[in-house]
Amino acid sequence: MLPFAAGNFMGPLLLGHLFDSLGRKVMISATYGLAGVLMCITGWMFAQGMLSAVQQTAAWTVIFFFASAGASAAYLTVGESFPLEVRAVTISLFYAFGTLLGGVGGPALFGALIDSGERHQILWGYLLGGGLMIFAAIVEQFLGINAERKSLEEVAPPLSLALDDAP
Repeated sequence: MLPFAAGNFMGPLLLGHLFDSLGRKVMISATYGLAGVLMCITGWMFAQGMLSAVQQTAAWTVIFFFASAGASAAYLTVGESFPLEVRAVTISLFYAFGTLLGGVGGPALFGALIDSGERHQILWGYLLGGGLMIFAAIVEQFLGINAERKSLEEVAPPLSLALDDAP
């Protein structure tokens, strides 16, 4: 578990500044896309019996490094795209939905695939997870906002400003 925790911690720590310098759309898409591709490759290598336990752990650690950095920025960017008065609620709902889907559905599905005892069945879980991350990278390119180097009010003006302008 320590290598996974290290990957989760080090990704945002080492890549975080790039989300504001290179841009969030670029970095969220790149980190999610790279993590998705690495997940699919790791799954294929696992199904072929090519990975030792240490190699598998190293692969997952690298995947977590990129995925965690992308997810951290995505949660913040979703929240920043809403006005100040509802920002906290949107972040919590986005996080709760992601946790429900990935934290409950993912382990249940992966557990069922592991229970099959077949490496090629487990590959389907890897491909699903990797495919969803690649899909998220593509969605970010089309729906993501450029929030880097902007004030929160510039990204999403507070609702109170609309009330100030009302007759």
